[in-house]
Amino acid sequence: MRSDDGRRALTEVAELALSDSGRVADIATVRARFGDRTAALVETTLLRRRAAAKFADPSSWLFTDDALQQATTETVAAHRARRLAGARIHDVTCSVGAELAALRPVAALLVGSDIDPVRLAMARNNVPDVEVCRADALRPVTRDTVVLADPGRRSGGRRRFDPRAYAPPLDELFDAYRGRDLVVKCAPGIPFEQLGDLGFDGEIELCSSAGSVREACLWSAGLTEPGVRRRATVLDRGEQVTDADPDDCAVGPAGRWIIDPDGAVVRAGLVRQYATRHGLWQLDPDIAYLSGDELPDGVRGFEVLGEVGFDEKRLRRELAAHDAGACEILVRGVDVDPDALRRRLKLRGSQAVSVVIARIGTGAAGRAVAFICRSSR
Repeated sequence: MRSDDGRRALTEVAELALSDSGRVADIATVRARFGDRTAALVETTLLRRRAAAKFADPSSWLFTDDALQQATTETVAAHRARRLAGARIHDVTCSVGAELAALRPVAALLVGSDIDPVRLAMARNNVPDVEVCRADALRPVTRDTVVLADPGRRSGGRRRFDPRAYAPPLDELFDAYRGRDLVVKCAPGIPFEQLGDLGFDGEIELCSSAGSVREACLWSAGLTEPGVRRRATVLDRGEQVTDADPDDCAVGPAGRWIIDPDGAVVRAGLVRQYATRHGLWQLDPDIAYLSGDELPDGVRGFEVLGEVGFDEKRLRRELAAHDAGACEILVRGVDVDPDALRRRLKLRGSQAVSVVIARIGTGAAGRAVAFICRSSR
């Protein structure tokens, strides 16, 4: 597919819809024109279309399905590149080159390597101006570079949750580059409590974009600020919160607004730091919901219209009093299935409302509370 003939063939196939309803006919057209190259041409075209969710312009890129699933979203890769600007960098699991593409404008020196020859060939197509070579990530081939790694977290289409089951295993990666500046991309659900046992002593950064937590990134101690061990980065707002920030927020009853903090803030365990920065308070010290009389700029909030102890009959009556029809339900600390509850409520009103359900208090003093709200957007 890297030849001029292959590029022309891909250009032709890209003009076909390849929709679910017409895919069989379109594939027959491709087969009549290109014979045994049909599967590769169709797969590449479909992968490029899927890649548009991660890359601004993947129209000339080559992917495998697994490589695209693991490839870093362009906005997240660009953020990491900004943190590494001016460094000499070796991406030891470069795959098809997503990180290399973001790093090449800012790195003082850049090289990529991977053990998979197919992905290396794709990287040479995707980032032709970056030097890449075949190498095992656990056998260092450069010195005096920041090492960037993105271990594989899938096997047979299934996710691996044990860091020792990554490819390469996280503990072996830490051992191989002990004493070196190291950056490791991980799944956001990685068990943080295991990282110290594996030999990691640095910063864990959680990144979110477009409302979703995209990844956890591990930064060795030499690449972060003194005293920072957790960081939440909300790329949509250009905001960062760390565990070195003040965390002396109060706990109190709901004010005008309820705020559900960004998932990166929650996952990083930085709810109190975020609340303190924005003049908010917690509804409960063990629940991530925050409250305040003003909304932080650019943040979605829920304006409180009413409050009842959570009971389905009481909630139904309260929602009927607000002429509720469409109903968004958010839950923390209470065993409630929002979709099932919504069906049981059988609302018939004309107004769109949000219901925030949370457990307030602990032990015998704890109670489930439902806040009837109007969303800010």
